[in-house]
Amino acid sequence: MRKTLFAATLVILPLLAACGSDTESAPAINEADLSKSLQEKGLQDPAFADCAAKLYIAEGISQEGLQTMVGDEFDTRMADPETLGMSQEDADKARAATNKIVSECLGKSQ
Repeated sequence: MRKTLFAATLVILPLLAACGSDTESAPAINEADLSKSLQEKGLQDPAFADCAAKLYIAEGISQEGLQTMVGDEFDTRMADPETLGMSQEDADKARAATNKIVSECLGKSQ
C-alpha cells in the first residue's frame, strides 16, 4: 500500500504547478529547497523526497520550472504541467524525472 501511494504521488507531482509565478527575483532553487517543498506538500519520507529532488534537478528542469514546482499554488490534483505554467521542455523533463523516481527512489525509501 505504501509503495502504491508513493508511486501515485510521484506520478502526479511534476504535473503540479503554480501559474504566473514571478521567478525573476526569486532565489535559485536547489535540491534541499525542492526536497523540503516536496515534504511540505505530502512526501513524508525525507529520504524519498531527497531522492526525488535530486532526480528533478539532475533532469535539468529550469529555475522557472522549479519555482513553479515549489510555488504556493502547487496542487497535487492538477494533471498537466504545461497547462499549469511549465514550458513544454520543463514538462517533458518533469515527466522523465517522475519515471526515474518511481524506479530509483521507491526501493530506497523502505
